[in-house]
Parts: sequence; C-alpha cells; structure tokens
Amino acid sequence: MTKQHKFTLSTIGLVLLLPVTVQATDGYQIIGVGSYQKSLGVAITANPGSAMTSVSNPAGAARIESRADFSMEAFMPKRDVDFSGLGGAKKKSEVDMYGVPAIGWQAPTSEGSSLHFGGGMYGTSGMGVDYSQVDMMQGMKWDGYSNISFWQMAPVLAKNINKKLSVGGTINVDYQSVAFKQRVMQGNTVINNFDLSRSSSSFGFGFGVGLLYDINDKVTLGVNYKSKQNFSDLKYQLASGDITNRGQALPAGEYKLDLDFPQQAALGIALKPTKRLTLSGDIKWIDWSSTMGKLNVRGPNGIKVPMNPGWDDQTIYALGIAYGVNDKVNTRAGYNYASAPFDSKKVSSNLILPALVESHYTLGADYKINNHWDLGFHYMYAPKKTAKASATDLIAPRVKTSLSETSFGVNIGYRF
Repeated sequence: MTKQHKFTLSTIGLVLLLPVTVQATDGYQIIGVGSYQKSLGVAITANPGSAMTSVSNPAGAARIESRADFSMEAFMPKRDVDFSGLGGAKKKSEVDMYGVPAIGWQAPTSEGSSLHFGGGMYGTSGMGVDYSQVDMMQGMKWDGYSNISFWQMAPVLAKNINKKLSVGGTINVDYQSVAFKQRVMQGNTVINNFDLSRSSSSFGFGFGVGLLYDINDKVTLGVNYKSKQNFSDLKYQLASGDITNRGQALPAGEYKLDLDFPQQAALGIALKPTKRLTLSGDIKWIDWSSTMGKLNVRGPNGIKVPMNPGWDDQTIYALGIAYGVNDKVNTRAGYNYASAPFDSKKVSSNLILPALVESHYTLGADYKINNHWDLGFHYMYAPKKTAKASATDLIAPRVKTSLSETSFGVNIGYRF
C-alpha cells in the first residue's frame, strides 16, 4: 500500500465520521406542514387555507375560518452512498418510511372578535439513515445510523387590523431528539469512531411574525419571518473511545453539541382571477450557513471535534394553483424548487447528509363531507438527485451520494 493510499484511507476515515442528521426536502426541513400546504407546493404565505398557518404565516390565523386540522404524512425517502469510485461498493439506507404528524387549530377569542388565538404541535422534521456495513475501499468498511425528531409548538395571536391588513405572531417552543453512530473499520479494527447513539434531547425557543395585505379583492401579499430557534446543548455521556481522533481514543466525559435551527423569511403573493381559481407564489430564504456551516462537538479539557458540513443558505421558489370544482371539491397542484445547500466541493463532507433534492412536484384535493368535516390528501414527488465528488477531491474522490423522496398525507379538518 502506498503512502498516498494510506493517507487517503486515514483522511476518509476522519471526515466520514461527521454525525448524521435529518434530511428532508429544504435542507432537513420538510417543505410544508399538512396536506393543504404540501398540495400547493407550499406557496401559502399569502394563501394560508389551513390551521397549520401558525408555522408558515401567523397572520393567516385571522383569515381562515375557525377550524382544527389533524394531519398525518408518510414520508418515504430513498438514500444511498456509492464508494465504487474508490473500489468499494454501493449501499442504500434500510429505513425508508417515517410518520410526520401535525395538529393545528384557531378561532376568534370571542364571538365576532377581530383577535384570533390558536396554535398547534407540528412535526417539521423527522428522519434518519440506517446504513449497514459497506466496503469503502480495499481493507476499509463503514457503517452509520441516525435518528432525529424535531417538533415545534407555535401558539399564535392574530388580528384583522382593518378590511385589508392582518398581522400575527407566535412564540415557538421547540423540541429535538438526536442520536447517531458511525464508525470506520480496517479489517476487524475500529480505526475511527463517532458514537452518540444514546439519544440526547433539548428544548429551543424562538418567535415568528407575519402579515397579510389585500391590494384589492383579487391580489393579496404575505410576509413571514421566523427567528433562529435557539436550543440548549445536546449532552452525551461518553466512554473512552466512543469518539476517536486520528486513531486515538478521546477521554470519557460529557460531550456537547450546539445544534440550532436557522432563521428564515418568506414573501408571497396570491392572485384570484375568478371566484374558484387561485394562483399563488412564494420566495423563501433559509439561513443554513449560520447553523450548518460549521459545527463542533465539545468535550472535556477543551476538546473540539469539528464536523463542518459547509452548508450554504437556500432560496426556495414555490408556485401553486387551486381550483374549486364545486362547493364540495377543491383541487390543487404545486411546484417547489431550491438548490441543494452544498455543491460538489462538499460532497465528501455530506455523504450522510444528502440534502440534495431540488424539485418537488405536488398535488392534492379536499372534500367537504358536511358543514363541519372535510377530508383532504396530498402526494409529493421529488426526483432522484445525485452528487459526486471530483476526481481531485483530497478526502473521497469520485464518491457519490443520492436522495429521492415521495410522500403521501391525509388531513381531517373540522370547522367550528
């Protein structure tokens, strides 16, 4: 084995120990919550429509009818890593379905009041990977596991200031649970290890504000801003060797990870050319670089284990169309696009963070069963996207990773 070959083995072993996090659609955030939002491609900042609006535009709580929504989504990603460019093998993640529940509600604070109160509990992320052992290259194997859950509770107050302007705000209470494990083996010897498999959880807090303004009876503008969600440290009690660095076992003790959720902002427009037809569009920004640009696990005696995914910010574009077939049936379709938060230069640092899909195609409908109940559904498809490290990559040349997604969800709505 040449010195260059040994160097490549060692470097790959170090970098591929980056902790696995959740991948969803826009980074590791699902593109929207509930069947109404998904079916419009999440072009909903100016076109709220469901009680999930407190997490997308709090002002929408003052515009929708008094209602509650119960949503369940089956989220089905397919992911793989491919080391064939290094003489290794290809492996897919064995976990390919996740349940994403959500509940939201809102109503006036009193009969006839312009002030509305509501909120809900929303699963905004929830996924992981489970790669069994795979050949990376001659004499070296790798395996990895992760499981992350992210929940957000968003009590909302919204008010119709006048016939044209509505405003709203939320205080967000967040919860995340994180577990992951990865290791690199040479023969039967563990040469690098990153074992945070004993799940840790933490709470976070933030806020959101939004407004809706009717230019006229056919055009509505929407604006939403959600602050950075600041979490307490995730804490892991580790034994000696649970983390290794350059083949050396790091000492036992408490290790911490500061993983926050990024700020984001959205601007939307809704056009109503006819009574039954609505066209909507959104532009959204997510500040991933502030939370996923650089990360470190901190240990005793000032130890820092770098894990720098190097994510860039995302700009998301969404288009939606809704058409009321009659008084009972509404149909919808949408398209959502965002460039992946990393490029080919960072593929080798994100083999187990394949936040790659860019285009999302959606459709859905709802049916009013009676004066109180309605039933809705959505379907989403995100085509497979593959990223490949260049042949000159110093860490893992020609290594590839890919991701595709589908999801199906149902929504039960109750109008008060």
